Amino acid sequence: MVHVSSDAVFSGAAAGYDETAVPDPTTPYGAAKAAAETAVAALSPASVIARTSLIVGDGGSVHEHRVHALTAGGAGVLFTDDVRCPVHVGDLAAALLEPASSDHAGVHHVAGPRALSRHELGVLIAPRDGLDPASLPSDRRADTDLPGPIDVRLDCTFTRKSLGTALRGARRFLNRPLRQGAAGGVAARLRPGPGRA
Repeated sequence: MVHVSSDAVFSGAAAGYDETAVPDPTTPYGAAKAAAETAVAALSPASVIARTSLIVGDGGSVHEHRVHALTAGGAGVLFTDDVRCPVHVGDLAAALLEPASSDHAGVHHVAGPRALSRHELGVLIAPRDGLDPASLPSDRRADTDLPGPIDVRLDCTFTRKSLGTALRGARRFLNRPLRQGAAGGVAARLRPGPGRA
């Protein structure tokens, strides 16, 4: 069994977290994720616990939708100090299939190899989708009272050694425009439906 968990199990107090790091969540969501990890490890010791980070797709992720909304004048900002290790959903899916069909067990970190702030990620997404990255508003999360960890960097060195799947960094998988069909799909999902304009 592969149990998918999150970098939210960490507080962000450390410079980085490898697979041996002990969870120290600071939010109810992170605590729930950590508790689920403990339960899985106790009930099924042969299972894989796969922690991941900010997931980005080909136009369908929450962060990509947010970039589109912000460049269209929507409310909000992208934080310059809110740091994660973005991973492409395709890479993540392929990487999760590997331990599911092997004798791997224990904690694995399945995230991108490079840490980026949410604003840096937005600046990469915008031009790929034909949007102006200069129109993305930014701010510092440390200057707000929002709960939760700010800078969480998953160290995937151990996991990458056992994977055949390459976990690409965001600068690599966001360096070309979306396929026309995918771009159209983004626009369709963002277009207000009847009664929603």
